[in-house]
Amino acid sequence: MLRSREMTGPPLRSLGRLAAIALIAVTIPAVPALAQAAGQVRVKIVKAGLLLGGGAGSGVLNYRGRSYPFRVTGISLGITAGATAGRLSGWASGIREVRDFAGTYSSVGGGGALVGGVGGVHLRNDNGVVMVLQGPKAGLEMAANLSAITISLK
Repeated sequence: MLRSREMTGPPLRSLGRLAAIALIAVTIPAVPALAQAAGQVRVKIVKAGLLLGGGAGSGVLNYRGRSYPFRVTGISLGITAGATAGRLSGWASGIREVRDFAGTYSSVGGGGALVGGVGGVHLRNDNGVVMVLQGPKAGLEMAANLSAITISLK
Protein backbone atom coordinates (compact mmCIF):
# COMPACT_ATOMS: atom_id res chain seq x y z
CA MET A 1 0.00 0.00 0.00
CA LEU A 2 2.82 2.34 0.60
CA ARG A 3 3.83 2.14 -3.05
CA SER A 4 0.36 3.09 -4.35
CA ARG A 5 0.34 6.26 -2.23
CA GLU A 6 3.74 7.26 -3.58
CA MET A 7 2.47 6.93 -7.17
CA THR A 8 -0.56 9.19 -6.66
CA GLY A 9 0.98 11.71 -4.27
CA PRO A 10 3.46 14.52 -4.82
CA PRO A 11 5.46 12.87 -7.67
CA LEU A 12 2.35 12.74 -9.88
CA ARG A 13 1.60 16.40 -9.17
CA SER A 14 5.21 17.29 -9.98
CA LEU A 15 4.89 15.46 -13.28
CA GLY A 16 1.74 17.50 -14.06
CA ARG A 17 3.56 20.76 -13.24
CA LEU A 18 6.51 19.73 -15.38
CA ALA A 19 4.16 19.02 -18.30
CA ALA A 20 2.49 22.44 -17.86
CA ILE A 21 5.90 24.19 -17.80
CA ALA A 22 6.98 22.29 -20.91
CA LEU A 23 3.79 23.34 -22.70
CA ILE A 24 4.39 27.00 -21.81
CA ALA A 25 8.05 26.78 -22.87
CA VAL A 26 7.09 25.38 -26.26
CA THR A 27 4.39 28.03 -26.80
CA ILE A 28 6.34 31.17 -25.79
CA PRO A 29 9.09 31.03 -28.47
CA ALA A 30 6.41 30.88 -31.17
CA VAL A 31 4.89 34.24 -30.17
CA PRO A 32 7.68 36.54 -31.53
CA ALA A 33 7.70 34.65 -34.83
CA LEU A 34 3.98 35.31 -35.21
CA ALA A 35 4.45 38.99 -34.27
CA GLN A 36 6.97 39.56 -37.08
CA ALA A 37 6.26 39.01 -40.73
CA ALA A 38 8.08 39.62 -43.98
CA GLY A 39 6.72 41.93 -46.62
CA GLN A 40 7.34 42.01 -50.35
CA VAL A 41 8.88 45.27 -51.59
CA ARG A 42 8.99 46.85 -55.08
CA VAL A 43 10.91 50.10 -55.68
CA LYS A 44 11.53 52.37 -58.68
CA ILE A 45 14.49 54.70 -58.12
CA VAL A 46 16.51 57.19 -60.17
CA LYS A 47 19.87 58.38 -58.91
CA ALA A 48 22.79 60.48 -60.09
CA GLY A 49 25.98 61.83 -58.63
CA LEU A 50 29.59 62.81 -58.78
CA LEU A 51 31.27 62.20 -55.38
CA LEU A 52 28.03 63.11 -53.63
CA GLY A 53 25.00 61.30 -55.02
CA GLY A 54 21.30 61.61 -54.58
CA GLY A 55 18.25 59.67 -55.57
CA ALA A 56 14.50 59.54 -55.30
CA GLY A 57 11.74 57.12 -56.09
CA SER A 58 8.64 55.36 -54.95
CA GLY A 59 7.58 51.87 -54.08
CA VAL A 60 5.01 49.57 -52.58
CA LEU A 61 5.23 47.33 -49.53
CA ASN A 62 2.85 44.36 -49.60
CA TYR A 63 2.43 43.32 -45.98
CA ARG A 64 -0.15 41.00 -44.46
CA GLY A 65 -2.46 41.23 -47.45
CA ARG A 66 -2.39 45.04 -47.82
CA SER A 67 -0.41 47.40 -50.05
CA TYR A 68 1.39 50.41 -48.56
CA PRO A 69 2.83 52.98 -51.00
CA PHE A 70 5.99 54.80 -49.91
CA ARG A 71 8.52 57.43 -51.03
CA VAL A 72 12.27 56.92 -51.15
CA THR A 73 14.94 59.62 -50.91
CA GLY A 74 18.62 58.98 -50.50
CA ILE A 75 22.09 60.37 -50.38
CA SER A 76 25.44 58.69 -50.87
CA LEU A 77 28.93 59.88 -50.02
CA GLY A 78 32.04 58.35 -51.53
CA ILE A 79 33.16 57.50 -55.01
CA THR A 80 30.04 57.93 -57.12
CA ALA A 81 29.94 58.84 -60.79
CA GLY A 82 27.06 58.53 -63.24
CA ALA A 83 23.32 58.15 -63.35
CA THR A 84 21.05 55.09 -63.25
CA ALA A 85 17.42 54.13 -63.07
CA GLY A 86 16.37 50.87 -61.51
CA ARG A 87 13.48 48.70 -60.48
CA LEU A 88 14.29 46.66 -57.42
CA SER A 89 12.23 44.03 -55.68
CA GLY A 90 12.75 41.79 -52.71
CA TRP A 91 11.75 41.32 -49.09
CA ALA A 92 11.67 43.32 -45.88
CA SER A 93 11.87 41.27 -42.70
CA GLY A 94 11.65 42.11 -39.01
CA ILE A 95 8.46 44.16 -39.37
CA ARG A 96 6.30 44.07 -36.25
CA GLU A 97 4.02 46.95 -37.29
CA VAL A 98 3.81 48.75 -40.64
CA ARG A 99 5.24 51.93 -39.14
CA ASP A 100 8.49 50.03 -38.41
CA PHE A 101 9.10 49.98 -42.18
CA ALA A 102 9.46 53.77 -42.40
CA GLY A 103 12.76 55.32 -41.35
CA THR A 104 16.36 55.80 -42.37
CA TYR A 105 18.16 52.78 -43.79
CA SER A 106 21.91 52.53 -44.08
CA SER A 107 24.06 50.58 -46.48
CA VAL A 108 27.74 50.27 -47.28
CA GLY A 109 28.51 48.91 -50.69
CA GLY A 110 29.48 49.36 -54.27
CA GLY A 111 28.45 48.45 -57.72
CA GLY A 112 28.35 49.44 -61.31
CA ALA A 113 26.28 49.56 -64.44
CA LEU A 114 27.11 50.18 -68.07
CA VAL A 115 23.93 50.65 -70.14
CA GLY A 116 22.27 47.76 -68.28
CA GLY A 117 23.01 45.52 -65.37
CA VAL A 118 21.71 44.05 -62.17
CA GLY A 119 21.80 45.90 -58.88
CA GLY A 120 21.36 44.70 -55.36
CA VAL A 121 21.28 46.21 -51.92
CA HIS A 122 21.07 45.06 -48.31
CA LEU A 123 19.61 47.73 -45.99
CA ARG A 124 18.77 47.99 -42.28
CA ASN A 125 16.92 50.67 -40.31
CA ASP A 126 16.89 51.59 -36.60
CA ASN A 127 13.62 49.66 -36.08
CA GLY A 128 15.36 46.37 -36.96
CA VAL A 129 13.78 46.06 -40.41
CA VAL A 130 16.11 44.50 -42.97
CA MET A 131 15.52 44.82 -46.72
CA VAL A 132 17.22 42.76 -49.39
CA LEU A 133 16.47 44.08 -52.88
CA GLN A 134 17.74 43.32 -56.35
CA GLY A 135 16.80 43.98 -59.93
CA PRO A 136 17.75 45.46 -63.26
CA LYS A 137 19.16 48.96 -63.64
CA ALA A 138 20.05 51.01 -66.68
CA GLY A 139 22.55 53.82 -67.12
CA LEU A 140 26.21 54.41 -66.37
CA GLU A 141 27.44 54.34 -62.80
CA MET A 142 30.44 53.34 -60.74
CA ALA A 143 30.05 53.53 -56.98
CA ALA A 144 31.78 52.64 -53.74
CA ASN A 145 30.08 54.55 -50.99
CA LEU A 146 28.15 54.91 -47.77
CA SER A 147 24.43 55.43 -48.36
CA ALA A 148 21.53 56.63 -46.25
CA ILE A 149 18.05 56.02 -47.62
CA THR A 150 14.91 57.45 -46.06
CA ILE A 151 11.56 55.74 -46.55
CA SER A 152 8.31 57.50 -45.68
CA LEU A 153 4.89 55.92 -45.98
CA LYS A 154 2.42 57.90 -48.10
